[in-house]
Amino acid sequence: MKSSSINFDEEKASDLHLEHHVDAVEDEDRPLSVDHDAALTRKLLWKLDLRILPMMAILFLFSFLDRTNIGNAKILGLTDDLKLSGPKYANCLAIFFAFYIASEVPSNLVLKKVSPRIWLAFLTTIWGVIAMCMGFVHSYTGLMVVRAFLGAAEGGLLPGIVLYLSMCYKRSEMALRLGLIYSSASLSGAFGGLLATGLNRLGGKGHLPGSQQSIHGWRWIFIVEGLMTAAVGILAYVVLPSSLDRASFLSEEERLLVTDRLRRDKPAGTADADAFSWRQVNRAIFSIQTWLSASAYFCILTALYSFGLFVPTIIKGLGYTAISAQLFSVPPYAVAAFLTVIAAFVSDRYKIRGPVMLCFLPLSIIGYAIIRTTTQNHIKYGALFLMASGLYPSVPPVLVWLSNNSGPHYKRATAVGLQLAIANCGGFPATFIYPAHQSPAYIEGHTIVLGLLCASWILVALNCAYCHYQNKQKESGKMEQYRGMGDDRDPDFKYII
Repeated sequence: MKSSSINFDEEKASDLHLEHHVDAVEDEDRPLSVDHDAALTRKLLWKLDLRILPMMAILFLFSFLDRTNIGNAKILGLTDDLKLSGPKYANCLAIFFAFYIASEVPSNLVLKKVSPRIWLAFLTTIWGVIAMCMGFVHSYTGLMVVRAFLGAAEGGLLPGIVLYLSMCYKRSEMALRLGLIYSSASLSGAFGGLLATGLNRLGGKGHLPGSQQSIHGWRWIFIVEGLMTAAVGILAYVVLPSSLDRASFLSEEERLLVTDRLRRDKPAGTADADAFSWRQVNRAIFSIQTWLSASAYFCILTALYSFGLFVPTIIKGLGYTAISAQLFSVPPYAVAAFLTVIAAFVSDRYKIRGPVMLCFLPLSIIGYAIIRTTTQNHIKYGALFLMASGLYPSVPPVLVWLSNNSGPHYKRATAVGLQLAIANCGGFPATFIYPAHQSPAYIEGHTIVLGLLCASWILVALNCAYCHYQNKQKESGKMEQYRGMGDDRDPDFKYII
């Protein structure tokens, strides 16, 4: 295999994906022109985007919807009907995250063996059925059991999406795509609020199996959304390709191009190093970047989960009715969705990850500082926009950052899975940050989140400094012993900052 240089300070032409695959698809009598090559690359990316991104976005939307719809159900009668007094509601949230975290790394190691198409579709269909079952629980114990199974099924989706994208796109193309997918998380908050409002009106129609108890509005939220999720999982099996080198929607020329451009985006020898290796697993576990990135993401996700799970409760505490709280939760999410795409576009356009986060996180820091100090409800509601506008746009850059800077495959798979496992531990403190006795001001809860976001900003800055230092070491020739090793230590592999 020819040695290829992966330098993210390439000319502007690389932004247009003017990478030559002449060796793979060149006609012997007439070499491909640069214009033809660029046009073919644009056509290929367009096909990939239309086929993969909408499906990934829908999967992630329903993942986040099924994860956080318990927050909508809470203020519509769930806690009263199941008698979730004291810490019981928080325990139901915590057990979900325990099983969610435990399944992330194993799921990513399985994904390539089984194929992303089968594995992601299977996970989605299973958790849809499990989510539907929450509409039929009668007790606290039943809810705990179902939430545990839901967490185990959902845990593999996001690390699977990140890993799947890395098998389809170059490093410099992933943030925008993941940003478009992750914007569905903020849209799920808006969509979930509207859907919960509508489904609540079905309350009283029908009876639970084996009981004369009517199906209350909060039950319909789980039943209908669970069925929709299962249907989406089946659709994913039909739509997603098993592998791009055999994808029927690509021409032979495009299949050769997609393979060649991914090969050129790796250091020399990486393809040979893609077999499973415990050495690469250990490198991921003990990587400084893994722990800096995962710790920063932990702080962000703690804030984001607490926001998603409790924003209806927070808005209700401002004096709105339960139904109005659902509707008023929509605008902050909509703004966050728009900014998430903008942040992802900038991140890919300028090939930067950390600096984008350093710019957006202060918006949330300011928002939480405002909401914990003011006593005026309209200002508190306005602060929600700032809180969401800093949290959601920060996630795509931190998600792809570690994936971009890890290689070969099993180091990347382990690093991404471990990062998400550590980060999703934020779900545990998130469930206890806003206890009922703090209502309606929640000053202590907002203060905790404020501190976490400040810590996240510092960790991101440290990771930027570390990546810059490592690149300087490579430029000065101090890592020549790793040339040709086929991993991210290769001097030709430049870390994205």
